[in-house]
Amino acid sequence: MNIGRLRGGLCVYWYDSTGKRIRRQLEARTRKDAEAEAIDVYRKENPTPAGQTVQQIWDDYLIERQGRSVATTMRYTGKAILPHFGALRPDQIDTLHCRDYTSMRRQAGRKDGSIWTELGHLRTTMQWAEKTGRIERAPAIERPQKPAPKDRYMTRAEIAKILAAPCEPHIRLAALLMLSTAGRVSAILELTWDRVDLDRGLIDLRISESTTRKGRAVVPINAGLRAALQEAREAALSDHVVEWAGGPVKSIRKGIVSLAARAGVPNISPHVFRHTSAVHMAEAGVPMSEISQYLGHSNVAITERVYARFSPDYLRKAADVVDFTMIRSVLGSKN
Repeated sequence: MNIGRLRGGLCVYWYDSTGKRIRRQLEARTRKDAEAEAIDVYRKENPTPAGQTVQQIWDDYLIERQGRSVATTMRYTGKAILPHFGALRPDQIDTLHCRDYTSMRRQAGRKDGSIWTELGHLRTTMQWAEKTGRIERAPAIERPQKPAPKDRYMTRAEIAKILAAPCEPHIRLAALLMLSTAGRVSAILELTWDRVDLDRGLIDLRISESTTRKGRAVVPINAGLRAALQEAREAALSDHVVEWAGGPVKSIRKGIVSLAARAGVPNISPHVFRHTSAVHMAEAGVPMSEISQYLGHSNVAITERVYARFSPDYLRKAADVVDFTMIRSVLGSKN
């Protein structure tokens, strides 16, 4: 369920089981009022069956998110989650079910980071079901402790190797975009030409101004990226900036891994490009507030927690104060 515009006003829209978009005009004139009215309209036309199972709720969630990258991701996650939880009602899920799932996935060789994400998708779906009135209360979903984030980022020498290695044009363009915009791979693959302003030198990674998507921002186009975009625009066969055979690209993970292998740069994934950009900005002394905006973080505290230690001024003032105090103490003891 989403809020959009229709006939000069606001509307609520969703997708039915066939993928058809359903739109209904709203009386509300502000987005806040529209969100409340939209829930009533949606519930009226989509009455909630009693005793819905996790499988049914999961399917409804995918229908509503149809066309977004999260739907593709959660279809994949569902292959692991649904055999274990699908037949249960949300009120039947307890801590034991979650711990059994974690144990089973560990035995299958899955890392705790993957398990944490899978159960996180289950929690997201259950919270959505509560918000939309499908269930009275979302169950508590226990997850294993989230692993510390991987600290892999590329040096300037490794970046040079990556950009010099032979690869398909769409993989090279995606690599340049990820490095230059620090955008998540999903934002790069969803980027369309109408959000690339070569005249003003800006790229809008957001879907729309009203859309709140994780890690999306409006960023400048640097000189190196501009040339690549101009070349790609002249050869474009579709609305998507990163395209293959005249259409959008669903995933570039294998392409990036192959590129890294040819470049002789180990342990590279699409996320490493975003992390690399942020680390190099921090090392260059770019203020955390600017890096936060560039990454699309909702709070600068998130940026500081991950990237402040890469700044050349990280805790320098505090260290100088401690050093001065120590020296003064030693010198004073000798007098």
